[in-house]
Amino acid sequence: MSNKNKPEDKKVEFALGRENYILLIIGFAIIVFGFLLMIGGKADNPNEFNEEIFSFRRITLAPIIVLFGFVFEIYAIMKKPTETEEK
Repeated sequence: MSNKNKPEDKKVEFALGRENYILLIIGFAIIVFGFLLMIGGKADNPNEFNEEIFSFRRITLAPIIVLFGFVFEIYAIMKKPTETEEK
Protein backbone atom coordinates (compact mmCIF):
# COMPACT_ATOMS: atom_id res chain seq x y z
CA MET A 1 0.00 0.00 0.00
CA SER A 2 1.03 3.52 -0.70
CA ASN A 3 1.41 6.05 2.11
CA LYS A 4 0.65 8.94 -0.23
CA ASN A 5 -3.13 8.78 0.20
CA LYS A 6 -3.36 9.16 3.97
CA PRO A 7 -6.15 11.50 5.08
CA GLU A 8 -3.84 13.50 7.34
CA ASP A 9 -1.59 14.32 4.39
CA LYS A 10 -4.34 16.15 2.54
CA LYS A 11 -4.77 19.81 3.37
CA VAL A 12 -8.08 21.46 2.60
CA GLU A 13 -7.61 24.73 0.77
CA PHE A 14 -10.39 27.29 0.49
CA ALA A 15 -10.84 29.62 -2.45
CA LEU A 16 -10.22 32.65 -0.26
CA GLY A 17 -7.98 33.29 2.70
CA ARG A 18 -9.03 33.90 6.30
CA GLU A 19 -8.61 37.65 5.88
CA ASN A 20 -10.96 37.62 2.88
CA TYR A 21 -13.69 35.88 4.85
CA ILE A 22 -13.34 38.39 7.68
CA LEU A 23 -13.66 41.24 5.17
CA LEU A 24 -16.74 39.56 3.67
CA ILE A 25 -18.38 39.43 7.10
CA ILE A 26 -17.58 43.11 7.66
CA GLY A 27 -19.05 43.99 4.25
CA PHE A 28 -22.19 42.01 5.02
CA ALA A 29 -22.55 43.89 8.32
CA ILE A 30 -22.22 47.22 6.47
CA ILE A 31 -24.99 46.20 4.05
CA VAL A 32 -27.28 45.10 6.89
CA PHE A 33 -26.61 48.39 8.70
CA GLY A 34 -27.58 50.31 5.55
CA PHE A 35 -30.85 48.42 5.27
CA LEU A 36 -31.57 49.01 8.95
CA LEU A 37 -31.21 52.74 8.33
CA MET A 38 -33.98 52.50 5.72
CA ILE A 39 -36.49 51.10 8.21
CA GLY A 40 -39.34 53.29 9.44
CA GLY A 41 -41.38 56.22 8.27
CA LYS A 42 -44.70 54.39 8.29
CA ALA A 43 -47.77 56.51 8.96
CA ASP A 44 -50.06 55.45 11.80
CA ASN A 45 -53.10 56.15 9.65
CA PRO A 46 -52.98 54.96 6.01
CA ASN A 47 -55.04 57.98 4.95
CA GLU A 48 -52.37 60.41 6.18
CA PHE A 49 -49.16 61.25 4.38
CA ASN A 50 -46.01 61.03 6.48
CA GLU A 51 -43.04 63.02 5.14
CA GLU A 52 -40.71 61.02 7.38
CA ILE A 53 -40.34 58.44 4.57
CA PHE A 54 -38.44 61.05 2.57
CA SER A 55 -35.85 61.86 5.23
CA PHE A 56 -32.18 62.31 4.34
CA ARG A 57 -31.32 59.13 6.24
CA ARG A 58 -33.67 56.92 4.20
CA ILE A 59 -33.32 58.49 0.77
CA THR A 60 -29.63 59.41 0.64
CA LEU A 61 -27.51 58.06 3.49
CA ALA A 62 -28.78 54.48 3.65
CA PRO A 63 -28.46 53.73 -0.09
CA ILE A 64 -24.93 55.16 -0.10
CA ILE A 65 -23.98 52.92 2.83
CA VAL A 66 -25.50 49.86 1.12
CA LEU A 67 -23.66 50.68 -2.11
CA PHE A 68 -20.41 51.08 -0.17
CA GLY A 69 -21.08 47.68 1.43
CA PHE A 70 -21.42 46.02 -1.97
CA VAL A 71 -18.23 47.69 -3.23
CA PHE A 72 -16.49 46.54 -0.05
CA GLU A 73 -17.71 42.98 -0.73
CA ILE A 74 -16.20 43.09 -4.23
CA TYR A 75 -12.92 44.31 -2.72
CA ALA A 76 -13.02 41.51 -0.14
CA ILE A 77 -13.43 38.91 -2.87
CA MET A 78 -10.83 40.37 -5.21
CA LYS A 79 -8.16 41.01 -2.55
CA LYS A 80 -5.28 38.63 -2.96
CA PRO A 81 -4.83 36.64 0.24
CA THR A 82 -1.54 37.14 2.03
CA GLU A 83 0.69 34.11 1.88
CA THR A 84 2.00 32.79 5.17
CA GLU A 85 5.05 30.64 5.56
CA GLU A 86 4.30 27.04 6.45
CA LYS A 87 6.65 25.30 8.84
